[in-house]
Amino acid sequence: MVKRNDGMKYLASLILCLFLCGCGTHAGKNEILIGRKAQGGAGGTESAELFTETGDSSGQDGREGGQDAEKAILVHVCGAVENPGVVSLPEGSRAQDALDAAGGFSENAGRDFVNLAEPVQDGQKLYFPTTEEAQGAASQEAGDGRVNINTADIAALCTLPGIGEARARDIIAYRDANGAFENCEDIMKVSGIKDSVYGRISDKIKVR
Repeated sequence: MVKRNDGMKYLASLILCLFLCGCGTHAGKNEILIGRKAQGGAGGTESAELFTETGDSSGQDGREGGQDAEKAILVHVCGAVENPGVVSLPEGSRAQDALDAAGGFSENAGRDFVNLAEPVQDGQKLYFPTTEEAQGAASQEAGDGRVNINTADIAALCTLPGIGEARARDIIAYRDANGAFENCEDIMKVSGIKDSVYGRISDKIKVR
């Protein structure tokens, strides 16, 4: 009876050994090595190390895209363009990009009036005048090249950086209600025109 028990123990040990050895083989994309020995300590004791290598890269580090989506801005393109409306553009776009997104110039557009290389900003309203509007604005700018904020129409005011059609209408409405601006700084009394905008247009405007 004792010999039979010894035989069963030997068989169980053999099966366990085979099982452990089998874990070191490749299985799909994962590889587990068990029982790798390394010398350590002053007494030369041996320790088992467990190494796992995962070949599946579909986890958090394997997310599609790798980077956040490029930030977009919204610009309202209006006036003499084929498809006026709000367009979505990558941050850092220029007036030319906004024009292209709106289908390009319409037939009656004043094509050389707006600076197409000017950067556009989120929430900006970009107005492209007709040929007639552009000619009228150009005649008002004759002289030193500055826009007279006391006489300029919408098209002329829209040539100023950061001034769209809505803000140009606000300037004219303020002028009609309060009379002519006494100095250039008075334009900051118009709603929506603060120091940042004034800093961009101060050398491009005049009052007489």
